[in-house]
Amino acid sequence: MTDTDPGYTPSVSGGPPPPPAAAAKTSEAKLKKERNPWAWLSVVSVLGGIALWWVGSHFQTTLPSPAEVAVRAWELISDGTLIKDIAASLRRVLLGFFIGSGLAIPLGFAMGWYKPVRAIIEPWTQFFRTIPPLAIIPLAIVFLGIGEVPKVFVITLASFLVSIIATFQGVVNVDKTMINAGRVLGAGDWTIFSRIAVPASLPFIMVGLRQGLGSAWATLVAAELIAAQEGVGYRMQNAQIYYQISTIFVGLVTIGVFGLIMDRIILWFDNRLTSWQERH
Repeated sequence: MTDTDPGYTPSVSGGPPPPPAAAAKTSEAKLKKERNPWAWLSVVSVLGGIALWWVGSHFQTTLPSPAEVAVRAWELISDGTLIKDIAASLRRVLLGFFIGSGLAIPLGFAMGWYKPVRAIIEPWTQFFRTIPPLAIIPLAIVFLGIGEVPKVFVITLASFLVSIIATFQGVVNVDKTMINAGRVLGAGDWTIFSRIAVPASLPFIMVGLRQGLGSAWATLVAAELIAAQEGVGYRMQNAQIYYQISTIFVGLVTIGVFGLIMDRIILWFDNRLTSWQERH
């Protein structure tokens, strides 16, 4: 039978290709191999932390127990307070995160790819990176007022400064051998940038997004100092005045849970977009 016959099937190394069932089993075995066998330790760690918290609350009277925090959280959920606070904080964090990251990624690419752009932007980036975003709050109030704009601006700045450095570092660390190989093969600048530089920089960008998200949540409480009337950070600061420790813990747990969920979402995208990368 020749390659022109209708029933001809090409083979590799002289043998027939594996049947679909065998390929499916191979894929399933690969997925099982990639699963983390130590994932159960995360559950044990969380339960152990809650147990230590419960034991500590018996020795430190000012420390509320997990049960007391759960009861307080249910009270805040029942009257709608916590839901409104979460909605307000999520709106500020997501808006600031997307604006900051959306500006940082293209500017980071420009800094890494074009040296004149790097010479212009890098000194300002390094300058503002050494200034805590919280120190900008007084100026934000003076120039932007006390509405939503200064709150979102401070969160945007925190996300921007982290993401732009990560993106810039990713472009700078692209293997020059790959770039030279692309040029030898006749690829133009845009092809090299889009097919080599961007994929190679993705791991750095995703790390920058995760760090930028963490910075956004870390800045939230201080940002909601600016004449806020709702928000998780505002509720925690208000509870401090009236010494409502359980309410403060509800805020801490809420920020931690939502921050963890959003981080897992970005990590999921990271695993899909950088599946080619060797992992340890």
